[in-house]
Amino acid sequence: MKRAAGRSRWVTEWQVLSLLLLSGVSEWASASIRYAIPEETQKGSGVGNVVADLGLELKRLPDRRLRVVSGGSKRYFEADLKSGMLFVKERIDREELCGTLSPCTLGFEIVLENPLELYSAVVEIQDINDNDPAFPSSLMRLEVSESVAPGARFPLESAQDPDVGSNSLQTYHLSANQHFVLNVKTRGDGSKYAELVLEKELDREEQPELQLVLTAVDGGSPPRSASVHIYIDVLDSNDNAPVFNQTTYRASVRENTQTDTLVVKTSAFDLDAGPNGDIVYSFSSHTPAKVRELFALDSATGELRVKGLLDYEETVFYEIYIQAKDKGSNPGVAHCKALVEIIDVNDNAPEITVTSVYSPVPEDAAPGTVIALLSVTDLDSGDNGLVNCFLPMGIPFTLSSSLKNYYSLKTKAALDRELVSEYNITVTARDSGSPSLWAESQILVQVSDINDNPPKSPQLSYQVYVAENNLPGAPIFNVSAWDPDLNQNSRLFFSILENSPSANVVGRYFSISPENGTICALISLDHEDIMEFRMTVHVRDGGLPALSTKLTVTVFVTDLNDNAPSVLYPPPNASSLHLEMISPTVSARHVVAKLVAWDADSGYNAWLSYILLQATDTSLFSVGLHSGEISTARQLLESDAPKHTLIILVKDHGEPAQSSSATITIAVAETAKEALTDLTDVSPTQDKKKQLIFYLTLAVILVSVAFFVTVIGVSIVKFYKWRQSKEIFSSSRSSLYGTPGPFTRIDAVRGGYVPPNFYQQVYLTTDSRQNDLLCTKPFAPSPTGSRQNTVKNCESGLYHQRIGSASRCPAPGEVM
Repeated sequence: MKRAAGRSRWVTEWQVLSLLLLSGVSEWASASIRYAIPEETQKGSGVGNVVADLGLELKRLPDRRLRVVSGGSKRYFEADLKSGMLFVKERIDREELCGTLSPCTLGFEIVLENPLELYSAVVEIQDINDNDPAFPSSLMRLEVSESVAPGARFPLESAQDPDVGSNSLQTYHLSANQHFVLNVKTRGDGSKYAELVLEKELDREEQPELQLVLTAVDGGSPPRSASVHIYIDVLDSNDNAPVFNQTTYRASVRENTQTDTLVVKTSAFDLDAGPNGDIVYSFSSHTPAKVRELFALDSATGELRVKGLLDYEETVFYEIYIQAKDKGSNPGVAHCKALVEIIDVNDNAPEITVTSVYSPVPEDAAPGTVIALLSVTDLDSGDNGLVNCFLPMGIPFTLSSSLKNYYSLKTKAALDRELVSEYNITVTARDSGSPSLWAESQILVQVSDINDNPPKSPQLSYQVYVAENNLPGAPIFNVSAWDPDLNQNSRLFFSILENSPSANVVGRYFSISPENGTICALISLDHEDIMEFRMTVHVRDGGLPALSTKLTVTVFVTDLNDNAPSVLYPPPNASSLHLEMISPTVSARHVVAKLVAWDADSGYNAWLSYILLQATDTSLFSVGLHSGEISTARQLLESDAPKHTLIILVKDHGEPAQSSSATITIAVAETAKEALTDLTDVSPTQDKKKQLIFYLTLAVILVSVAFFVTVIGVSIVKFYKWRQSKEIFSSSRSSLYGTPGPFTRIDAVRGGYVPPNFYQQVYLTTDSRQNDLLCTKPFAPSPTGSRQNTVKNCESGLYHQRIGSASRCPAPGEVM
C-alpha cells in the first residue's frame, strides 16, 4: 500500500513538473501540511483550512484555480474555493485502504495557478472500533479420549478483528466448567490466540459430552465481542481387539469375471462399544500392489470383490492377507488370509500387427496392388487360438492369405481421390472360441492425386453489368473456378484468349489476374462507345499435362446520364437572324415551329422535356413538354410586338439531369419581306444596342489579331523543329551512339495509343462571345473513353482554332 501511494505521488509530481516545464513557469512553491481524521467521517465534513494553513489569500482562490490532485482512482478530498476548507468527498474505510497497516495515511497534492504552486498534503486516517471480532465458524467440535492425562492442551480457532491498535482483539473468556481452563497467548505480531488446558480427567460413562462457550473481546470503548460454541465429545478407551471367525478363506473365480463380483466375505467382531467396537477391514501392509489393483476390499463389510481384469495366463492363484482394525484411540488389529484360484476361459482376443503400409496410393493404381502386410496372433490355444480376418463391405480392398496368420491388403477396384481421398480401413480378427472374441485394427490409406480433372466453374458463361465512366484499374468481376485436384494440380491460372476476333479490342479494355481471376477495366468504359464486350476466359490448372476450361464473360456497359441534350433544329451553328414567321391572323394553338433535340444517352436518361424559360411575351407562346412544338397560346393582338425571342430549355430525365438551351426568333408578318422590314424598323438608336455592337466589333478585331499572331508563332516553332530534326539526322550519320536532340511531340496515332480515326471537329459560332466545342463521334470504337471524356481532356488552346479545322485530344502521356 505504501509503495502504491508512493508511486501515485511520484506520478502526480512528475505530471506537475512536466506542466511547469511546458508552461515555462519559473516560480513555484513547495510546502507540506498534515491532518488527521477518523475513518467513516461523513461526506462534506471539514478536514482543515488549507488556505489558512498554507498562508494563501482566500479572495484569489477562484483566479488561481485551486484543486486537489490525487494519484488513485478515487478522489477522497476536495477543496471549497469560497471558504478554503478541505472536506471529505468520498467514504473512507481505513480497513479497505490499509488493512492492518498502521498508521494509515492518504497523500495528495494541492495545485494552484497564476503563479503555479504545488503543496503536498497528508491526511492520517485514524481507526475507530467499527468491526466486531469474528470466528471463522459458528461451531467448534473436539474429540478428547477419556484416557487423556490432565495438562493436555488443545489449540482453538482464533477470532479475527480488522481494527488495529487498542480496537483490535485483546483477550478470550471461557464459560465456567470443571474440566478445562483457558490459556491466552500472544504471537510475535501481537495477535492473541487461546488454548484449552485439561485440568481434571474425563469420564465418558459419567459425562459423554461437554458444551463450552468461548468469547473474544476487543479493546474498544465500548468493547465489541463475539462468541462461539465448543462441543467436546468424550471418547471411550479401547481395551478389546477384533477377532476373525476363521483364519483362512478359500474361493475360486473365472478369469472373465466382471468387476465388482463378490469373491469372498470375511467377518470379524469386537466386544467394545462405539468407535472402539467399529471394525475397519483393509489389506495388510505386505499385500502386493498387483493384488490391490485386481481386488477391492470393502472397509465396512469385509467383502472381497473383483476390481481389475483377471488373467489366467498371467497368474493362476492369489494369496491375499486381510486385517481388521477397530476405531479406538489405540486400535486393536486381527489378521487372516484369503486363497483365490483363477479358472481359465477364452479371454484373450486376437492381436493384429500391421508390419508395413504403402501409403499414399496413386488414384490410378491398378487393381491387385498391395497396400499393407499384417499378421494376427492369439495367446489362447486350440480353437480359441484359430483366427480369421475380415474387411467391411463396400470398399475397393480385399484380404488374401498365403501363410497362416499372415495377410496382404490389396486393391480390388479403381480408386478416385476426388470421391474418397482416404480410407480408414477396419480389419477385424475373430477367434473360434466360445464365446468368440475379436479385435480390430485401423489402417489409414491415403489416395494421392493425379491431374485427371479440368478446372470447373458454377457456370460456363457470366454476364457482368458495369456502369460507364468507371474508375480505370478497378476490379469489375471475379471469375469463380476451382479444381477438385490437389496442390499444383489444383492451382489455377486465368487468361483472356487472344485468338478470338474481339480479343484485340477486349485486350485494350480489360485485364485478368492470372492468380485469382479478377477482371479489371484498364480504362473508363463508355456506354455510347461500346455497349457490350464478349471475352473468352481460359482457365488452366498447374498439372502435367495441364487441363483447361473455357468460360465466356459478357460485360454490359450500363448507361449513366453523362451527355447533355443536343439541339438539332434550329441548327446550333445557324445565324442569329434565323427567323420563324407567323401570320398576324393565326388562331390559338397554331404550331409555329418544332424544336428538335436528341440525347446520346439511352433509356430514361435520353427522355427529353422542353420548357419555355424566357420569352418577349410569355402569354403568347407555349412549348409542348415532350414534343418540343412551339404554338400560339392565344389570338395575336395588334399591340403585340412584331418580333419575339424565345429561350427554350431542353432537359433530360437522368440523375442528375443534364440540359441545353436554344433561342428561336419569331417574326409576326404576312411575308418574309415584311418581316425583314419590321426588323430593320426596330430602333437601332438605343444606347444599349449601340454598346453591344461596339463590343462585338471590338471582340472580332481582337480575336482576329490573336489568330494571326498565333499562326505566325506556330509557323516559327514548326520551322525551328524542322531545322532541329535536320541537324539531329545529319549528326546521327557521324556517331552510332549520338545523343538524340530534344523533341516536344509524340504522334499518338503512329505510336498505337490512339486509333487514326479518333479525330474531332471544332465549330465556332460567329455571333457568340463563347466558343462551343463539339467533338463528333468516332467512326469506330475508341479504346480511350467516350466522347465526353475526350472533350473533357481537350486543352483550352483548342478553342482558338479556326472554324472547320481538325483537332484531337492527346492520348495519355502525349505532348502536343
